[in-house]
Amino acid sequence: MPNTMQAVVKAEPAPGIELREVPVPAPAAGEVLVRVQAASVCGTDLHIYEWDPWAKGRIHPPLIPGHEFSGAVAAVGRGVTTVREGDLVSAEMHVACGKCLQCRTGLAHVCQHVRILGVDADGAFASYAIIPESNIWKLPNAIPHDYASLLDPLGNAVHTVLAGPIAAKSVAVTGCGAIGLMSIAVAKACGAARVYAIEVNAHRRAVAAQMGADLALDPNTDNVESLVREATDGTGVDVLLEMSGHPEAMRLGFALLRTGGRASLLGIPSRPFELDFARDIIFKGATVQGINGRKMFETWFQMEALLATGKLNLEPVITHRLKLSEFKRAMELLHSGDAIKVVMRPE
Repeated sequence: MPNTMQAVVKAEPAPGIELREVPVPAPAAGEVLVRVQAASVCGTDLHIYEWDPWAKGRIHPPLIPGHEFSGAVAAVGRGVTTVREGDLVSAEMHVACGKCLQCRTGLAHVCQHVRILGVDADGAFASYAIIPESNIWKLPNAIPHDYASLLDPLGNAVHTVLAGPIAAKSVAVTGCGAIGLMSIAVAKACGAARVYAIEVNAHRRAVAAQMGADLALDPNTDNVESLVREATDGTGVDVLLEMSGHPEAMRLGFALLRTGGRASLLGIPSRPFELDFARDIIFKGATVQGINGRKMFETWFQMEALLATGKLNLEPVITHRLKLSEFKRAMELLHSGDAIKVVMRPE
């Protein structure tokens, strides 16, 4: 094993990021050293790169970002028993405290004191990464590394889709970024009758069709409410999966939802906005769920089952494959909207 490694480092509290040669970390007791084989880029990484207000308030450089990855175990610390050198792995990068009320009542995914690797501590944009054994997810050989590097966002999609009944249901997906697109494939794989994708970006609407959407609509040019009402015999959809966080998309989603339907909200609005609670929720008898992250570790078992049995084709969402040294191009592609998911590989 080398003494140094290639790593993308947020060195200073300012826009930009750089490639550095840094020491390979050694796993302490209860930790696993993973040789990273694929790491995908998230919108969070773009926030860190651009040093926006969220990053300024959360990130403390120096930091190695990256919280979506897969690789192979390179070494284990004292007391590690569940994996050994050579095992293929990914990881849940939200490290729960294990002590708060949420953790002790089976809700570790909304831990009050969660630490995120790649945000609050060094992550996976490097040749090697340190992961607590409790967060390691051992992978079956049937799941390709590129797909395994997407388990974090895929988990958000699976959690959102399976937060309620989905089989034989009509579904509206508002916002077809990476997670919205994955949710289309998950919903269809789990038996959704029809999926209506609502997205302003033409490229993403085309990918939505590849992921299994029965109808992909542009809210800027299509009369979405009329078309979906017509397709659902006037009742509206059974399930709303809100992935955009955009106020207009959220209002439209609730307008599409039938009386007694389920709205699962993953998208995060950038600011407070007005919604007609009486019309859209109370009188409609809607079930509204806030979705945060992935369930630890129920969602991971569900993801593995869907991927290992070949029920999900994630290839359309992987628009670019780059070397880790090309990370600046990856950020530019995400910023421009030309990329959906960029997968990087250390050299």
